[in-house]
Amino acid sequence: MSEGLRLYNTLTRSKEPFVPLDPDNVRMYVCGPTVYDFAHIGNARPAIVFDVLFRLLRHVYGPDHVTYVRNITDVDDKINARALRDFGEDIEAGRLTLNEAIRKVTEKTADQFDADVKALGCLEPSDEPRATEYIPEMRALIDRLVERGVAYVAEDHVLFSPKAMNARPGPRYGSLSKRPFDEMLAGARVDVASYKRDEMDFVLWKPSKPGEPGWPSPAGIPVDGRPGWHIECSAMSMAKLLAPFGGGLACDDPTKNMFDIHGGGIDLVFPHHENEVAQSCCALGTDRMASIWIHNGFVQVEGRKMSKSEGNFVTIHDLLHTDKFGGRKWPGEVLRLAMLMTHYREPIDFSVRKLEEAENILTRWYRLLSEMPGVEPSSPRDSLISALNDELDTSGAIKKIYSMFSSSQTGRLELGISELGWDFYNPVCASIALASAQLMGLLMLNPSEWLQGKSGLKSTDVEVFIQRRLALIAQKNWAEADRIRDELLAQGIQLKDGKDPVTGERITTWEVKR
Repeated sequence: MSEGLRLYNTLTRSKEPFVPLDPDNVRMYVCGPTVYDFAHIGNARPAIVFDVLFRLLRHVYGPDHVTYVRNITDVDDKINARALRDFGEDIEAGRLTLNEAIRKVTEKTADQFDADVKALGCLEPSDEPRATEYIPEMRALIDRLVERGVAYVAEDHVLFSPKAMNARPGPRYGSLSKRPFDEMLAGARVDVASYKRDEMDFVLWKPSKPGEPGWPSPAGIPVDGRPGWHIECSAMSMAKLLAPFGGGLACDDPTKNMFDIHGGGIDLVFPHHENEVAQSCCALGTDRMASIWIHNGFVQVEGRKMSKSEGNFVTIHDLLHTDKFGGRKWPGEVLRLAMLMTHYREPIDFSVRKLEEAENILTRWYRLLSEMPGVEPSSPRDSLISALNDELDTSGAIKKIYSMFSSSQTGRLELGISELGWDFYNPVCASIALASAQLMGLLMLNPSEWLQGKSGLKSTDVEVFIQRRLALIAQKNWAEADRIRDELLAQGIQLKDGKDPVTGERITTWEVKR
C-alpha cells in the first residue's frame, strides 16, 4: 500500500504530511484567471496541476468530501482597458456604456477559459465564484480590517498597512514570501501616492472613475468604488470554504477560520498571496489562512521567457485551434501530458519537440488499448498512487503509466522495458493501467476515436493491412509488401518489423507519425 500524501508547503519551505482539517470536508482554493484576454499556456499549468491534485484528493477522501474553488476575477483595471480598446468607438458613439462593454469582455473571456481548460481534460471545480458576485463580502471584510486598526481610509481609498500588522501579535507580513523588506518593496511595484502612510501599504478599495463599475463603498466612504485585486480572493475563499457559514466573519473560532490548500503559480507568491495572508489572518485572528500553500513553476516557450515582445506568447486557444505553434493544431490531451511530464514545481520548457513526444506516447497507449477491446478502468495501481503521494510527482506517475503500457510483448520488443509479473494484455492489468492513466486525466477517449483522428484509419484497418503484408512477405512478394508499407506511411502509419522474442517469428507493430 502507498504511504499518505505529502506536499511541499511554500509557507514552511518543506515537504509535509497532508492532514486535512476535516477529512469529511477537504477544501482547496486556487487563483483563477483575470478575464480580459484569452488564457496563455502559462495559465494552463496551474489548471492542469491542481486538477490532478483535485482528482487525487477525490480518490483518497471521496468525491463528496472534497471542495475545489477556482475564482474568476471580473473586475480589474486591465478589464476596463480592454473594454475601451475593443469597444471604444461604440462607447464614444453611445451604442454601449463602459459597463456593458466590460460585461461583453468578461463573459466572452470567461467562457473561453472554461472551454479551454475543459479541452485540457480538467474537471469542473466544485465552485467558480466571480468577484462581482461577492462585493458585499469584500465590504464586510474591509470594514473589519479598519475596525482592527490594520487598514485606514485616505482620500476615498482604503489601504492595508503591513506596518500596523507587524505591530500586532500574530503572523508577520512577509511570512509567506520570506523576502527582505527592500525586496518586497521592489517586487510590489507600488504606486507612489500622497494618501499612503507608507510605501508598502496596498489598496483594498478605490473610488471608481465616471462610467467605471462601482458599488457602495465600505468604511463610510461617500462615493462608489471597487475592490482591489487581493481582497477579492480573500473574500471569495472565505465565502466558499470557511465553516460553519459563508464568509466566516461572524465566527471567532480560529480553528474554523482556515482551509486546507491554497494554490497558484509561483509568480503569485508576492505580492498577491502575501497580501491575501495578511488580510485574512488579521480579519479572522488566525496564524494561517491555509494549512498548505502550493505553487507551480514558470513556463518558458522554446527556451525563452514567454512575452509578446519576444513573439512567443501562445494562448491555449492558439494551440488547440490554430497552426501558430509548430504549424498545426494540438489536441488538449497532448498539451496536458506535456505539462505533466515535468514535476510541477520545476520550470518547464514548452516546445514543439515536447508536444511531439507527448503525442507519440499517447498514440502508443491508445494503440495498445485498441488491442484490448471492451477493457474498462478498475482501480489505479498502488505504485502510481505512491508517486502522486510523494509531493504530487506527476513526472514519476507518468513513468509508472509508461511502464504499465510497455510491459507487454510489443513493449518489450520496442522499448526494452519489462516488469516481472505484469502483462498489459491480461485484461486485469489493462484495466488497472487504464484506471491509472484516467486518474491523471489521460486516455479518456475511445481508442478508435484517437487513432482515427491521427491517421484517418481505424486500428482494425491497420491490422488488416499488416496481416495482408505479412502474407505477401511469406510469399516473398517484396514489391507488393513494400507498396503496402509505403501506402500506410503516406497516411501517417509507420510499420516496424521485428521478431517475437520467444518464437522468433516475424511480427509487425505500428505507430502514428506526424
